[in-house]
Amino acid sequence: MKVARFHAPGDIRLEDSPEPVAGPGEVKIRVRNCSTCGTDAKIYRFGHHHIRPPRVMGHEIAGEVVAVGDGVTGWSAGDRVQVIAAIPCGACEECRRGHLTVCPNQESMGYHYDGGFAEYMVVPAKVLRVNGLNRIPDGVGYAEASVAEPLACVLNGQELVRVGAGDDVVVIGSGPIGCLHVRLARARGAARVFLADINADRLAMAADLVRPDEAIRAGDGDLVDTVLKLTGGRGPDVVITAAASGAAQEQAIQMAARQGRISFFGGLPKDAPIIRCDSNLVHYRELTIVGANGSSPAHNAEALRLIAEGAVPVADLITHRLPLDRVLDGIGIVTRGEAIKVTVEP
Repeated sequence: MKVARFHAPGDIRLEDSPEPVAGPGEVKIRVRNCSTCGTDAKIYRFGHHHIRPPRVMGHEIAGEVVAVGDGVTGWSAGDRVQVIAAIPCGACEECRRGHLTVCPNQESMGYHYDGGFAEYMVVPAKVLRVNGLNRIPDGVGYAEASVAEPLACVLNGQELVRVGAGDDVVVIGSGPIGCLHVRLARARGAARVFLADINADRLAMAADLVRPDEAIRAGDGDLVDTVLKLTGGRGPDVVITAAASGAAQEQAIQMAARQGRISFFGGLPKDAPIIRCDSNLVHYRELTIVGANGSSPAHNAEALRLIAEGAVPVADLITHRLPLDRVLDGIGIVTRGEAIKVTVEP
């Protein structure tokens, strides 16, 4: 079979590989879709400290069960499934407290285990032990199901920052994550949702799809002033930084309304993780700032439900569908910001 395997930064190779065999507690699937994201682009450029090459990449996975290992119950050949990316241990103190997204022993598909840029792959027993293999609902295609993983991360972020009815929400960053934030915020009852980006072309493409109440070109004037004018001087109830930008995080603090909530959804580069924070703004305005780190197995199941019910449409966000032998083209498209969502169909 064919796989796309990471060997070193700048070195991903399309290779022939023996088909894997499902061991005890494991499930073998025929991968139908594995979507790409900015993380794949960063791994391609810089590698990752959790990846010991060679490793088959890809963590937004949907496919069809072809075989099950000894001891596996509830799954059989032909079942359509979606696979979680982040795998909590399920046994540590954080997991026992229900804090699965911050499990210190977390492992990931495409990092610790071979991922979905392959014709076939094995779902590890550890995934099944934490209920991380989800049945794809009827009417949901494999490509849509592969987007459940990033939507699950967005769901976790919005739960933490408590997006709800009547909120004015600003999303900074108009990539696939930003688009999903706009749609989920609407599904959660937000009154108005504004979308901002410095990339004018990507902003226009995203706005045409998700129709924010206002699309704001962040490079045209002062973003904070623009948002304050749009909100009558009050500021937004929620600001979500869906971009790896320290400047966006600083702007979020400056623009948030009193008792506003801020999600630092996009992490910063390891070599530039420090921002300037006016602590008095946080103190006197009673601001809440939260991080967001991935998703739990339950978030993935809920994301599939939201897609199936049409609460958060995702099919139109998939702007590019590529075969496995063009995975590098897909990563390039993501890197250049020329797409909303790119999916690979092995």
